[in-house]
Amino acid sequence: MENLIHVHKTFEKVNYTDKKINNREFEDCVFKNCDFSNSDFSYNTYIDCEFIDCNLSMIQLSSSSLKTVVFKNCKLLGIHFHNCDDFLFSVNFQDCVLDYSSFSNKKMPKTQFITCSLREVTFIGTNLSNANFDNCDLEGTLFNDTILKEANFKTAYNYKIDPEFNLLKKAKFSTKGIHGLLDKYDIKIE
Repeated sequence: MENLIHVHKTFEKVNYTDKKINNREFEDCVFKNCDFSNSDFSYNTYIDCEFIDCNLSMIQLSSSSLKTVVFKNCKLLGIHFHNCDDFLFSVNFQDCVLDYSSFSNKKMPKTQFITCSLREVTFIGTNLSNANFDNCDLEGTLFNDTILKEANFKTAYNYKIDPEFNLLKKAKFSTKGIHGLLDKYDIKIE
């Protein structure tokens, strides 16, 4: 990873914990079984990249570009995605742990969260129009001033979303999850 530009490369079993890798560009690269926890990957660009079975917990991504990046079965604890570059920001997650991360003020329409843990995640001022939260645990996740138009929460669970402080037009919820929308009213639904 010492080169400044990497195209069509696969990085496997790379351990860069507590390292600093800045000002690099990765295009159409795959990262498999890598450990980048507690590292500083600020000012990097990732275009059409895929992270599989990686640990990126507490990684610093300040001013990094994530353009069509997919994370599969990754550990992404405490990442401040809100510090990433906004231009063409596009990410999708499958079977990931994103607990304690922040996506505040990000534009993330159509983002896929498939079978993910999103405990204590922050979505303040986030645009999640048409996002899909398929089989996701949203315990303690904060939605405030969030655009959730046509978002899918039908199989999500443990969420609490205040309809007075979030735009929910045509969002989809299951009847068993309706208590997550009415929790603040302290009413009993049987």
